[in-house]
Amino acid sequence: MRLLHAGRAVGAVFDEENLVSCAGLVPVMGLAEQVGLAGLVEARVRPDMSTGSNPGGKAAAVVAGMCAGADSIDDLDVLRHGGMGRLFTGVYAPSTLGSFLRFFTWGHATQLEAAGRDLLTALAAVTPLLPGAATQTYVDVDSLLRRVYGHDKQGASFGHAKVGGYRVRLRGLSPLIATISTDRSAPVIAATRLRGGSAGSSRGAASLITQAIRTARACGATGRVLVRADSAFGSGAVVSACRNAGVNYSVTLQTNPKIRAAVTAIDDTAWTPVRYPHAVQDPDTGDWISDAQVAETGYTAFETSSHKVTARLVVRRVKERNPAPPGQEALFPLWRHHVFLTDTDESTVDADLTHRRHAVVEQVFADVIDGPLAHLPSGRFAANAAWLTLTAMAHNVLRAAGTLIGPRYSTARAATIRRHLINIPARIAHRARRVILHLPDRWPWQQPWQSLFDHIHPPPTGI
Repeated sequence: MRLLHAGRAVGAVFDEENLVSCAGLVPVMGLAEQVGLAGLVEARVRPDMSTGSNPGGKAAAVVAGMCAGADSIDDLDVLRHGGMGRLFTGVYAPSTLGSFLRFFTWGHATQLEAAGRDLLTALAAVTPLLPGAATQTYVDVDSLLRRVYGHDKQGASFGHAKVGGYRVRLRGLSPLIATISTDRSAPVIAATRLRGGSAGSSRGAASLITQAIRTARACGATGRVLVRADSAFGSGAVVSACRNAGVNYSVTLQTNPKIRAAVTAIDDTAWTPVRYPHAVQDPDTGDWISDAQVAETGYTAFETSSHKVTARLVVRRVKERNPAPPGQEALFPLWRHHVFLTDTDESTVDADLTHRRHAVVEQVFADVIDGPLAHLPSGRFAANAAWLTLTAMAHNVLRAAGTLIGPRYSTARAATIRRHLINIPARIAHRARRVILHLPDRWPWQQPWQSLFDHIHPPPTGI
């Protein structure tokens, strides 16, 4: 591609008051208004300072900025350009929204978390957000460490993270996130909680899982619910939370002498070979593997605590790679074992495949890190906790909007939805007391954008 004119013949002037660069916010925030985003926040968050007034409108403004790609407080200025003031009311300055976030205490942050769960329930009621939830729903919980660099960040401390396959210690904050998904849907965020960077992965996980299960039920998960988690959450408190809520669990356990003894006792004839349809990368060695063997045995976990439980211990073993040259192979194979505890009634092979799909939560992490969670922008811990919850709300609104279009966008990355449907320029015009958006001719994604727009703003009858 080359410029049509010589460089000296091209000019640029920022003077068009009828243009907007993110016309997709019209249907997306229309959906948010339909489910009452601002009202849900108003009903939960109780301000006690002047900067906390109108929390619903300010929260909606932050969510709108995040949907347009804002990843910091300054970036929220994307809402104030061209004709945005002619399409939306309550377009606040970034300084006002920053003051609003700094008003938050931990109590206000938990109130906003409740509003976020209410929003997800409302979205599930008006969009096909969780198809198949009446049969099987999955709740996945995981944590990550978001690195920060400023020394004034409240709660920031050194915690463990994995970078390039190596475990390192980084200074940051640790969000804990629970997602809901089905076999036919992409995951949405059901619950969030921000912890200090040195917090253990499972800190607060039991109560967060309980909240996520309640949210899943409110969203229409009337069938079976399975909670999945990795070894960082393989604790008695997490399993008891699942049992008390009446749902199934599938959690990885850390290896110990008792588990090794149980695995060793499995008869060699009990192992079933499995071949995964796509090779997977071993988290310990980085090798790509597609062949493994699975077996199971009964196991009593957490015997010395009040969380004692007997369930199925499913074991997957992968043969160690032999670096020896031909003719010097090992006399017997060496195996590495991965175990998880579950109370489902699936076959051993199916239980293993279902448990491995817990990695779907990483898709959510990738989406939010490539968007609003690229930074935790404030120096105040509670403000960052509120930012995390608003990130979840923006993610869920985008996901719900995508489901109104079709299968492609119901599982698309958030960045794809922003590029195709949100960040599209438009010129504002008025005709017959109607606001008309003139969008680019031959926009590659015109049909899905129009489909979304018509869902939220159906054409007047008789026209």
